[in-house]
Amino acid sequence: MFDIVKVAKDAKKASYSYGLLDTNTKNAALLAVAKSLRENEDKIFSVNAVDVENAKKAGYSEALVDRLTITKARFEEMVCGVEKVVKLSDPVGRIYDGRTVESGLQIVKKSVPFGVIGVIFESRPNVTVDIAALCIKSGNACILRGGKECLATNVLLHSIIIKALESARLDPNGVSLISDTDREIVSKMLKLSDYIDLIIPRGGVALQRMCQENSSIPVIIGGFGISHIFVDSSADLLKSADIVFNAKTQKPSACNSLDTLLVHKDVAEQFIPLVSQKLKEKKVTLVTHNGADRYLGEYPYRQEGDDESFFEEFLSLKMNITIVNDIYEVIEHMRAHNAQHSDAILTDSASNAKLFASAAPSACVYVNASTRFSDGGQFGLGAEVAISTQKMHARGPMALEELTTYQYVCQGDYLTRK
Repeated sequence: MFDIVKVAKDAKKASYSYGLLDTNTKNAALLAVAKSLRENEDKIFSVNAVDVENAKKAGYSEALVDRLTITKARFEEMVCGVEKVVKLSDPVGRIYDGRTVESGLQIVKKSVPFGVIGVIFESRPNVTVDIAALCIKSGNACILRGGKECLATNVLLHSIIIKALESARLDPNGVSLISDTDREIVSKMLKLSDYIDLIIPRGGVALQRMCQENSSIPVIIGGFGISHIFVDSSADLLKSADIVFNAKTQKPSACNSLDTLLVHKDVAEQFIPLVSQKLKEKKVTLVTHNGADRYLGEYPYRQEGDDESFFEEFLSLKMNITIVNDIYEVIEHMRAHNAQHSDAILTDSASNAKLFASAAPSACVYVNASTRFSDGGQFGLGAEVAISTQKMHARGPMALEELTTYQYVCQGDYLTRK
């Protein structure tokens, strides 16, 4: 059986040396990872194709199969993400604050790595590379546990990373992969607080809740939330239709793809036929509420919804559409229906934009932009470990800075307290 205790102990030991690495050494290791990935591109596609085919045969959803698939564009994005992390500033050793107090003690607040970060994720094999890159640059060791549906791809990616680390003379235990899919190993992992400093689950609500309820290690929640777009009465309707189309169809399986479209009553008669014509191109199923169906004409892909539909994260070519009276109703709706990830207002009203941005409970709030921008790469962060939806120190795309904590460094001249 896979020995998770030994893996955690070895990762803890590796974290001590990772925390002391200088920027040039970390960057050299990351460049070696990127080079090795490119050299193994064909092999990665070949192994991933087998995982994808097995997932289809097993009857997994279209959304999961899509997240599992490495396309040419996704491969390039994955490797470029590593190269972008190289160019980013080292987050370790930054001084946030400093003062000399009455006793003469000089105190500075300095960023330091967490130590060992455990990440449990589903479907997306690129996460293996993203997290490894961010943890190396931030001086952390990591233990990765991906889903069984992409095990072969993850094992290959991990082996490529390990060889690159060894070539750069870094401890390979600094990036560990749990290759056994037994769920009991995860249960044990969540109790190893002597060795693991932080747990980040990246997946659906069931995974998030399981980690919250069973972990003796601090957990940062991320990735789940219903995504909303509100089309205000003042919005440019043609441009708004393009944004809605992008938010829903550019990558339907993403956690920041649109789930619920809220349309102001004053523009519903104009906007709903306009946007539905675009959505019909991709055969988007519209789940209708509050009379929205009467503006759909002969739209073929529709079904009637109820309040439970507003709590569904579709992750597919399906979305709610409803009519609202004003921005206050929108805010109440979002607060009641799990808006905590990425939500947008489309408006030409500065006051409504300001109100929405202040009142929305979301980690990422957009004004006149698609929700699909919630991404570490799109935010200029290189990559992300997850998109945090909790309200602790890390919120939104979690990248280098969010993978550090801080310590107070206090200096005196052989000083004693009186």
